[in-house]
Amino acid sequence: MEFEEAHSLFIDHHSNARTGERRGRLLRGHNYAEKLLLQNVLWPLFGSLEHLHPEYEIYDWNRKSQFLDFAFLPPNGCHFGIECDGFQSHIKDMDRERFSYAVNRETFLTGMGWKMIHFTFDDVQQRPEVCRMLLQLLLAPYLTRKEAIINILSEEKEVLRYAWSLGRPIRPRDVTEHFDINFRTARKLLRTLGDKGLMKPVNHGERVRYYEVKTMKPDQIW
Repeated sequence: MEFEEAHSLFIDHHSNARTGERRGRLLRGHNYAEKLLLQNVLWPLFGSLEHLHPEYEIYDWNRKSQFLDFAFLPPNGCHFGIECDGFQSHIKDMDRERFSYAVNRETFLTGMGWKMIHFTFDDVQQRPEVCRMLLQLLLAPYLTRKEAIINILSEEKEVLRYAWSLGRPIRPRDVTEHFDINFRTARKLLRTLGDKGLMKPVNHGERVRYYEVKTMKPDQIW
């Protein structure tokens, strides 16, 4: 399915499921910037719009209704708020009171278990690959398959975390130098992570030269 068709079905589904102001907010609030965030960042990364909720209603500490651009609610119980911020509306036109409220709202949502993710409109439009990389880095620890997490050891977690921090494919030599362990142990750790579906070995010729951290689709997460 192409993006335009998926997006149309996505909006129709959420519009038909809502009434009153929640439906009105979706029709008014989901505009060019929000669609571009889906098209340039979320759709290429996930290949799906599953578990995403546009213009998602939340409440602050005073029970005041607010709307997130998107809530990403995978079945593992995590709550991610994803927003596309324009410079004009979020910075230049913000007075001290609105700025204080925005900061307090972010802190309140964090306290309520939300993980808030912000992208600028300029990056979504001009540098979407940066947004995808950052989103992948942030979501990866939460979107790994359950069967892999059950059996993953502490040293494997450290290698996986280090691999994500590199932002590039990881080699056994990287693991050897970073953790001060021998080459055979480093290679074994990477191979084990590959066997568990968390890393993808990349061959040059007949030998594995390096590993890439795998991204899970929404239908693979736990």
